[in-house]
Amino acid sequence: MEVRVNLTKLPVVSGKDVIKALSKIGYYVRDQKGGHIHLRHPYRKPLTIPYHDEIARGTLRVIIKDADLTVKEFMKLL
Repeated sequence: MEVRVNLTKLPVVSGKDVIKALSKIGYYVRDQKGGHIHLRHPYRKPLTIPYHDEIARGTLRVIIKDADLTVKEFMKLL
């Protein structure tokens, strides 16, 4: 018998959408180098967000983890 774990499915979002969502918890744009935006926060880990039309789900999952959020918390921010 195979047991499947239902993980929260991540949507395909743009870099702009991710930055907008993370700004709701205090992240702000520090600078940009090429196609990547550097975000800072007063006490959370700095993040680098690819400024693309679509961010790969694996990349998005790493960004969410580095921001110390759960997928569910991130989805609420969107």
